[in-house]
Amino acid sequence: MKIEFAPRNVPLDRRLQTAAVLQWVFSFLCLAQICLALFFILLFTRFWLISVLYAVWWFWDWETPSKGGRKIPYLCNSRMWDYMRQYFPIKLVKTADLDSRQNYILGFHPHGILVAGAFTNFCTGATGFSMLFPGLNTYLLMLPLWFRAPFFRDYIMFAGLIPSDKESASYLLRRKGGGNAVVIAVGGAPEALDARPGAYYVLLAQKKGFIKLAMEHGAHLVPVYSFGENEVFDQVENRRGTWLRWIQERLQSVMGISLPLFHARGVFQYSFGLMPYRKPINTVVGKPIRVEKCEKPSADDLDALHQLYMDELSKLFEEHKGKYGVPEDTHLSFI
Repeated sequence: MKIEFAPRNVPLDRRLQTAAVLQWVFSFLCLAQICLALFFILLFTRFWLISVLYAVWWFWDWETPSKGGRKIPYLCNSRMWDYMRQYFPIKLVKTADLDSRQNYILGFHPHGILVAGAFTNFCTGATGFSMLFPGLNTYLLMLPLWFRAPFFRDYIMFAGLIPSDKESASYLLRRKGGGNAVVIAVGGAPEALDARPGAYYVLLAQKKGFIKLAMEHGAHLVPVYSFGENEVFDQVENRRGTWLRWIQERLQSVMGISLPLFHARGVFQYSFGLMPYRKPINTVVGKPIRVEKCEKPSADDLDALHQLYMDELSKLFEEHKGKYGVPEDTHLSFI
């Protein structure tokens, strides 16, 4: 395979964009494991007190992730995230107002490989969410496993990430006065195994937990579709029924995380690597679906709202697909 190297005279801005995305990819793929290893290694060095003191802090601070985390606006608005936005680029598209006196559940689709659109739009200020939707604070749900990694848990909380369990989401949704938007990548880790260029299907047909959560708290539902999310990485062929997919699904059921074998470009060359392609991501926030509070919703009511949500997501996709290069004869599929 012929390797296509990046030219030497790349502008400084583009180099900074690459550096910003590189640290983000590194954080998602390696930082948790490094932090865990560092925690235990320090115990056997003269710096053992650092790990001991952190362990005491960790025990005292154990419930913070499930109680809104510890988002730091200054870090979320760092210039670094502007460079990350410019790399793809990523754009947030508003279609309707969201009342800041109300709490919301934003269903993000599709998951993609590393949810680049969800992180940039809802964990940073790079795409202007706070200006488009003033008065709303966003919290992106992430697998609880990552909040068990020492040091790393604090890093992701600073960005507004919280565990993807009912307790964490409920804590925010029952806050009086509104202004909280919980962002859920509904397809989750399993959907990442289907993320590849040209894929326009979402894992939603049997996903009703977030619908029930919305009904229990009277949180309005907002469908969000991120055009281009599946285009930034290629994935090794793993169609359903193949041996690779079988192994990935078994590992996912045991570990709780999926392990897609993805690839794209490198840092100094364009032929292979784990850096995403420079392809645009346009995240469209749909109209809110009004939800009345019902602590014990019936199965029929749950099914009806779930179907309404799928209809609204499909409508959102159809209305905007032509603007973002999706073929006219392509429709969103639910699996």
